[in-house]
Amino acid sequence: MERLSLVIFDMDGLMFDTERLAIWAWEKAGEDFGYKITCDMIVEVTGLDARNVELYFKRRFGDSFPFFEIRRRELEYFSEHIKKNGVPVKEGLYDLLNFLKENSILKAVATSTYRKWAEECLSLAKVKDLFDLIVCGNDVDKGKPEPDIFLKVAKELNCLPGECIVLEDSENGLRAASRAKMRAICVPDLKMPSKEVQNLIYKQFNSLIEVKIFLEEQLKKQ
Repeated sequence: MERLSLVIFDMDGLMFDTERLAIWAWEKAGEDFGYKITCDMIVEVTGLDARNVELYFKRRFGDSFPFFEIRRRELEYFSEHIKKNGVPVKEGLYDLLNFLKENSILKAVATSTYRKWAEECLSLAKVKDLFDLIVCGNDVDKGKPEPDIFLKVAKELNCLPGECIVLEDSENGLRAASRAKMRAICVPDLKMPSKEVQNLIYKQFNSLIEVKIFLEEQLKKQ
């Protein structure tokens, strides 16, 4: 493995077990407005920014689909749930973040979620201040699967793409990392990557615990 300077984390589905909650919130919000939004639809748009999610739903339901109204309702359901029950943190996240800090490796978040909501989730999980940089979907012109969000992180932290690892669960995020010429590590959540995407990734693990073990082994070799 080349020199490792920076690890970039996706948020939903990677750090937090929130994708299933999002499916529930989207389905419930859709019902409120008379639309049947399914699990498969939400899995398909996982990792996309709001602009591309809007385009997807309008292709499915027509231009009259009230995307922003339904999305606002979905966020209300989602927010109410996590404020009441907390953010479900994926096993191994805190240990991995501590390991990277101990080894002076930079840490960043690159999420398609808008900043206000991303920072709320990160704060509730008590990890917001553990990252050196947070870049969100509304900070770039083109969202995943385009590489812009990852390249922006690397540029702002003065790291070469070849020195960066990206931790992702979605196919759109993995494609973006590959296009950024970064090493993409997949930790699947709702969906296993297709064979096409598997050919793009550097490694695949079942959990963040396994990611930490792998990085420990690699740093010992350097």
